Amino acid sequence: MIKIEKTYIPLFVILLVTFGIVIGKFWNSNSFAESTIYKSKLNKLIAFIESDYVDDVKTDSIVDLTLTNILGSLDPHSTYTSAEDQALFAEEMRGDFVGIGVYFYSFKDSIAVVKVIENGPAKKAGILGGDRILYANKTKLFGKNIDTEKVFSNLKGEIDSEVTLTIYRKTTQKILKIKVKRAEIAIKSVDIGMLLNPKTGYIKINKFAENTAIEFRAELTKLKLKGITSLVIDLRENGGGLMEVCNEIADELLTDNELIVFTKNKKGAIEKDFATKQGDFETGKLAILINENSASASEILAGAVQDNDRGTIFGRRSFGKGLVQQEMNFEDGSAVRLTTARYYTPSGRSIQKPYTKGASEDYYDESYQRWDSGELFDKNKIAITDSLKYKTKKGRIVYGGGGIIPDVFVPIEVAKGEENIEELFFQSGVISNFVFEQLDAKRNELQKLNFNGFKTKFKDENFVPAFEKYLKKITFDITNLKSKTIINRYIVAEFARQLYSDATYFQLLLNEDKMINEVLKKQ
Repeated sequence: MIKIEKTYIPLFVILLVTFGIVIGKFWNSNSFAESTIYKSKLNKLIAFIESDYVDDVKTDSIVDLTLTNILGSLDPHSTYTSAEDQALFAEEMRGDFVGIGVYFYSFKDSIAVVKVIENGPAKKAGILGGDRILYANKTKLFGKNIDTEKVFSNLKGEIDSEVTLTIYRKTTQKILKIKVKRAEIAIKSVDIGMLLNPKTGYIKINKFAENTAIEFRAELTKLKLKGITSLVIDLRENGGGLMEVCNEIADELLTDNELIVFTKNKKGAIEKDFATKQGDFETGKLAILINENSASASEILAGAVQDNDRGTIFGRRSFGKGLVQQEMNFEDGSAVRLTTARYYTPSGRSIQKPYTKGASEDYYDESYQRWDSGELFDKNKIAITDSLKYKTKKGRIVYGGGGIIPDVFVPIEVAKGEENIEELFFQSGVISNFVFEQLDAKRNELQKLNFNGFKTKFKDENFVPAFEKYLKKITFDITNLKSKTIINRYIVAEFARQLYSDATYFQLLLNEDKMINEVLKKQ
């Protein structure tokens, strides 16, 4: 457990970029008077609209818009979340959902299985990548304009409930009926734990959810049994998550009584989180990888390691989010996350980048300014404010005011002018869809290859020309690609993932990863 110390001084921290650090789960509504003049105004207006407005209108949508606008006038991380989005968020943070365990793609007029999840119900029932799902029980799931929400609702369900899927297997040209029992499907927050070399372990964390510390310890234990003396923790593209979970992982790396993070609210209350005696990797070399999309909880972990001189931070300046949100849930399942505090690294740094209230678009566009300024390519272009200078435990100089600045700078691999290319890699799913279509045309042939045979066959393959044609066909807004080598690497790795496993995907990606190679040079 993390030790928490409370003190009080005057002064006043993380819905992550994608998810959010939540300090308090629920807001206590009894702490405020039930009736105020402002609440009365809002209620009267809504009642007036309901009774007398000339046209029919859904007042719940007005309320949603009102909440969004109110929070939008505050900081960029105070947000309103609809019931539907809140349910998805809860699944992500909980780390599981109930379903059959497949990744699917709406391909032409059918639902195609891209990949089945290892040890999931679909895998156990015999469903294969490339299968088309025609029916779930008697519900038709093919045809033009397939509704993916309809697909989700028919594949998800109660735990242990059964669904009979009618499958078309293209490789054998047969129609099959397969009964699948739904089960809990883990949403992994630790993508992989693997060896980079006989003494160096690697763990990739994609978010900080409820089960992340458990997943992390499991992978770390396996790596320690293999004899590692050095550990690399990859937080690139990790937008954050739950602060308490991040602190649990920091506790595995720091020694007893080392400060992890502290927060201050507007009433001046300070909460300090310290490491304990328990920790599975308190000695040995440690490297943390960050980039411009590493935010909130990722920055807390990187800041704790850097300020305590526990390890080396590699990469590029992180996002710069030093605000913490508290969640208030409504009866309809929607929620508000309100910024209630700021967090500080052990040296006293706030790493929150500047923002103007009500100007969220400008705030998030700051990442594009990093391309324009050249700081993603040249460490000397990172703007440093001397007045925000702090010292680590051993007296090294570090800076606050807008993200964690790495100890070892590693420039971005993609070319200038391709600011949106990360959308190809991490957000759109377009590489996965392209690979599926390529694989679908010759699945019988490629399935016969083992991984070594695959590596030999694909060693000199160049998929970029075909990929560029595919982007034009689907009218994707990036078509003239400059970063061809790295794009081809992601494509080949995705072939390996769909044919074999996540482990083969990361093995191929990391072999040529510039940041990984920089870490290994300094081991």
